[in-house]
Amino acid sequence: MKIAVTGKGGVGKTTFAATLARLYADEGKKVLAADVDPDANLGLALGFDEETLDSIVPISKMRKLIEERTGANSQNQFYKLNPKVDDIPDTYGKTCNGVKLLVLGTVETGGGGCVCPEHVMLKRVINNLVIHRDDVVIMDMEAGLEHLGRGTTESMDEFIVVIEPGARSVQTYKNVKRLAKDLGVSQVKVVANKVRNPEDEEFIRSKIPAEDLLGMIHYNTEVIDADRQGKSPYDFSETVTAEIRKIKDKIDQNSIL
Repeated sequence: MKIAVTGKGGVGKTTFAATLARLYADEGKKVLAADVDPDANLGLALGFDEETLDSIVPISKMRKLIEERTGANSQNQFYKLNPKVDDIPDTYGKTCNGVKLLVLGTVETGGGGCVCPEHVMLKRVINNLVIHRDDVVIMDMEAGLEHLGRGTTESMDEFIVVIEPGARSVQTYKNVKRLAKDLGVSQVKVVANKVRNPEDEEFIRSKIPAEDLLGMIHYNTEVIDADRQGKSPYDFSETVTAEIRKIKDKIDQNSIL
């Protein structure tokens, strides 16, 4: 199972991605959670302590590693397009609650000069996670899909856009669906989060095609409490975990069909 979770900042995609990863881990599956969001906080949502997370350097920031693997440096502008990356998840990943976390990070393009080696490195790592590993892989993405290429997306089981009841969030879903189509992916699913009342539910159903809607997660202050304490929402809210478990069951069913 290979799942990319995306959505606007603040919609709760990290809560969803982390809880989904914990659910698969509880089934005894090998789970790798990849944080590809510039505001990397998947580790806290998985239950890692802050000291461990502070020690993690995103792969995109490991300049020496990138130079070694791609051959690119200040003297050499030529670099490998297929650097060795298959050892990176096991070498640099950290494990907590049965989930291996790999923080990939993103590449800052503003005024950063040539960023091609970093992009190549990230794309190769993601390609390796999706195509060559037998783990359940859950990627916490930013709203764009620029790290994904056609060869990678063809091997994805699910593109899941987490939205909240609002026009801007629905627009993000439409943008992701358009980007995914450009990459040859037609199946983009939706999870609605922070749903407060029947009006919110009706809004979601009126904007999202029924075949694209995996389910809804209702607004819950226990998730806020978990975040305030830097804990995993999986350990704080049985209600939210149960709602995400139903969504997971639907994901599993879709993968079998």
